[in-house]
Amino acid sequence: MRFASKPAGHSASRKAALRLLARMKTLKPERPGMHRVRTRIVVFFTVLLVLVQGAAFLLVNAANSDNARSIVDQELATGERIVRRGLEHESDRLAKGALAYDEAFVREVARLTELQVSFAVREPGGAWSIAASTLPAGSRATLAARLPEASVLRDGRAQVSLEGRDYQIRTLNVSPGQGTEIMAVLQRSPNDTLARTAELQTLLMGLAAVSLGGSLIGSVFIARGITGPLNRLARAAARISRGDYSQPIDIASGDEIGAVAQAFNRMREGIESHEKEILRLAYEDRLTGLPNRALFNDRLAGAVNLARRNGTPLAVMLMDLDRFKHINDTLGHTIGDNVLREVATRLRAALRESDTIARLGGDEFGVLLPTAHEDQIGEVVHKILRAIEQPIEADGQWLDVGASIGIARFPEHGDKPDTLISRADVAMYLAKAANSEFAFYDATHDGTQQEQLSLLGELRRAMERQELRVYFQPKIDLRTGRTRGVEALVRWMHPMRGIVPPIEFMPFAERTGFVRTVTRFVLETALTRCGQWLAQGMRLQVSINISVRDLQNTDLPDIVASLLASCTVPPELVCLEITESSFMENPQRALHTLGRLRALGIRLSIDDFGTGFSSLAYLRKLRVHEIKIDRTFIAAMEESDDMVIVRSTIELAHNLGLNVVAEGIEDEKSLARLRAMDCDEAQGFLMSRPLPEDRLLEWLHTSPHGLRGGRRLQARLAAC
Repeated sequence: MRFASKPAGHSASRKAALRLLARMKTLKPERPGMHRVRTRIVVFFTVLLVLVQGAAFLLVNAANSDNARSIVDQELATGERIVRRGLEHESDRLAKGALAYDEAFVREVARLTELQVSFAVREPGGAWSIAASTLPAGSRATLAARLPEASVLRDGRAQVSLEGRDYQIRTLNVSPGQGTEIMAVLQRSPNDTLARTAELQTLLMGLAAVSLGGSLIGSVFIARGITGPLNRLARAAARISRGDYSQPIDIASGDEIGAVAQAFNRMREGIESHEKEILRLAYEDRLTGLPNRALFNDRLAGAVNLARRNGTPLAVMLMDLDRFKHINDTLGHTIGDNVLREVATRLRAALRESDTIARLGGDEFGVLLPTAHEDQIGEVVHKILRAIEQPIEADGQWLDVGASIGIARFPEHGDKPDTLISRADVAMYLAKAANSEFAFYDATHDGTQQEQLSLLGELRRAMERQELRVYFQPKIDLRTGRTRGVEALVRWMHPMRGIVPPIEFMPFAERTGFVRTVTRFVLETALTRCGQWLAQGMRLQVSINISVRDLQNTDLPDIVASLLASCTVPPELVCLEITESSFMENPQRALHTLGRLRALGIRLSIDDFGTGFSSLAYLRKLRVHEIKIDRTFIAAMEESDDMVIVRSTIELAHNLGLNVVAEGIEDEKSLARLRAMDCDEAQGFLMSRPLPEDRLLEWLHTSPHGLRGGRRLQARLAAC
């Protein structure tokens, strides 16, 4: 299955956008009452209009009242002039006092002035009384009673309240002389003047109601125009918070709200783009473009759940490239990356769309076959192998890259994702160990690997508990018959398992890098003993095995130099043994390390010579001091042509000026033949097994192969 990014950023603008989004998410489109922006806008505009119109109404009403009083004053002043003229014409009757009681005269004056007219009389020392008036009878007595209490204004004006109505009055003293006082009282209520503007006030109130309704409708539309887009923005923010970026905000407006919507859409697109990129980086291998381990595990978990529900099989494959480390170390990481990209391209083409191919790390790939029966698995494996076996061109070079594939099936080999991956990994290393291209999981091998992994974990604690011991196996000089040196060999004194041989834990220690700690322990122990023996008068050369990881360690020469100085050991008494394959992984670094070791003055030896794949050119480049013929050639000298190989190897080494050591000597006849072939040294169970230090010292003084037994050994060899 080809990898597809999933929807799921980092500048200051991105952070600002996220802050805006967080605020938008707090908006709720449907909130009741005054919590809604729309309601608040409508209420605000309504209250504002009511307040403005109320204030205007009060101002207009006050102005009308003032205007009515002014009009009444003018009318009273006009009425006063008319009354005075009328009194001038009726001066005779006025002088007699009869005019004040003439109702007809009063009504005529009222008709001419359009005012309420009254004549009040008062005898000396008496109270006012209304002689004639246009007022109703009840109002006349009230007016007479209020005349002494009226607030006198300028020009004889006064204000009284009659029967609940306010009147402005103007008084005229029209007394003809001494005696009875006669006062003409002109009255006019401002309400009569205001009544003329009642229609105008009604019209104004109607206009106010219409404007209030229009304001309400307008404010509702304005509020909707503001809150509608805000609600859509809030709903969009809620969708974005749920990871839904599919629906844009459709607000076709050219105002500020439209600008906000456009900015929000750009933010939405930016967040979507950033999250897609984040997911791509989280789930995609950047070098090959394949799914990475996280996505592979996620898809495997989903496929297992589906297969469990449907009762269908599936298969997990783990594939490791052969010889890739050599390509990476020799040609560089750029070429190695190109090889990985090409392998990824070929794997994509070889698999179905429904399958998942992922790079799990380094040169390890994982394949998920969601529907796979055994025959389909075999077909896919062969397609993968055919795709990879074709040479890969990288920087003008054609490279051969193989693969080892481990396969685990659901549900036979496990019903959980982690179990399937673990068992496919076991099968892959089984394929590597068997030098096979692929292998299915086999439970019989899993227990062994688990035990080895357990031993590796215990090995780390064994160093702290001092459970590791260094044993020494003597190396006999075949010319003198005496012990010339010893080989230091590590042994693990396990409290439960007893003595654990190195073959059971050293390969895994080397694979994890812990072998460097073990080698450092052996070097310190061996050189310490060598220095002690030298101080006791025993000049014995000590040989120590160096692993592939040690040889790639650029600090090894400094470690050896420090130990030589601290243990007071001459460098010629130390021999480091390396295997042929150890310098094949990174020849340049290995040669550099060996050159620095040789410069210290220590001796170098090739262990298990003849079992590797090195050429004589490497033998010349290494500039070692000796070679050790592997025990397999020594054991088969009597039954095959291996004697020719051994003799040729000894002659070749001597021609190159190298010392020759034969290991694995178990019988007198092999020892005699090697001496006849002019082999320099020998070691094996015939002379001695590896011994702890105390037993070695005893053996050196008592054995015929020890420090003093050379003559007896020569006699035995001559007899053979």
